[in-house]
Amino acid sequence: MIYQLYIREPNTVADAAYYINEQGQMISFIFDPDNTDYQVFKTDLANGATLQDATGTAMTASGITTFLGTLK
Repeated sequence: MIYQLYIREPNTVADAAYYINEQGQMISFIFDPDNTDYQVFKTDLANGATLQDATGTAMTASGITTFLGTLK
C-alpha cells in the first residue's frame, strides 16, 4: 500500500492522506482517531507500508516512525 500525505487549507502541516484502491479510486481521509481509515493507515505504516510526503517523495522508515509518533 502506498499512502500520500496532503495538507488541507488553511493548515500548514499534513492532516490527511489518501491512497488509490484496487479499483483505481482515490480514498482520502482526515487524521481523526474515530476514523477507521485513519486507524488502518497507522497500522499499515507500522507494518511497512510506503508513505509519501505532500510533494510525493517517499519517506524513509525512520521518517515514518517519527511521523507515527506525532499522531494521535
